[in-house]
Amino acid sequence: MIQDITPHRYDNSFKPEPPQRGSVALYYEKGTALVLKKGEQIIFPTFGDLERLNDDIYEDSTYLFTIDEKRFYLVSEINREPLSEFMMENTEIFRRAEPQYLAFAGITGYQLYNWYRTNKFCGACGSLMEKDTRERMLYCPKCHTMIYPKLSPAVIVAVTHGSRLLLSKYSGRTYKKYALLAGFVEIGEPIEDTVHREVMEEVGLRVKNIRYYKSQPWSFSDTVLMGFYADLDGEEEITLDREELALAEWFEREDIPVEPERSSLTNEMIMNFKNNLV
Repeated sequence: MIQDITPHRYDNSFKPEPPQRGSVALYYEKGTALVLKKGEQIIFPTFGDLERLNDDIYEDSTYLFTIDEKRFYLVSEINREPLSEFMMENTEIFRRAEPQYLAFAGITGYQLYNWYRTNKFCGACGSLMEKDTRERMLYCPKCHTMIYPKLSPAVIVAVTHGSRLLLSKYSGRTYKKYALLAGFVEIGEPIEDTVHREVMEEVGLRVKNIRYYKSQPWSFSDTVLMGFYADLDGEEEITLDREELALAEWFEREDIPVEPERSSLTNEMIMNFKNNLV
């Protein structure tokens, strides 16, 4: 999965030291990131690459995280070299870009960029928020509201029926590949109840023998995904929620139309079933 970057080491402890010329500068504009792209290979600019046209870049930056000994910072409102090889690319490239540890850094930085961008003002009194110097937190100097990065828990559910797996496709989204059933956890709802509810709402089926598999941070949607396998309980006839799904159908292991790819928990779970590993 995209976060599996061994032997590289990701350290997200908050250590807001000033950047150096060799520190990585992550710059975003909504759904795009500044990268040098050569095929599937990507490189991020350093502060040294950007400093000539950005005198205040060292002061106007926010520490994000470290990978190995390389420190990554968020920068904003930069001037770019007119003939620079660094270009704004859609953040979807991080699903497949190499090296994988930089793809992970790029999408994780994008999640933090969105958090800072959407929390400039206090939701309680409207005052300008300030960055805390001891932890990753924004606080309001007027009413003392504190805001921490948002994480939305969600479930991924692989519904099985003997040698068959239920696959679906989303309705009205740009992502058109086969996927598993998924949904966000509601307030006051145990995770297991989310599994039952989402399966019933999306395809009208009951499940049993719910088995936790593993989790994944999914920065594309500010989500922490929790993957489960579950057996069909009762009738197999599907009642489709057409607002959520374009289709849902059962596939025998050998007929599953999905190939391995490195980014998602969904793909790993599908391939495990296809290869008879669960």
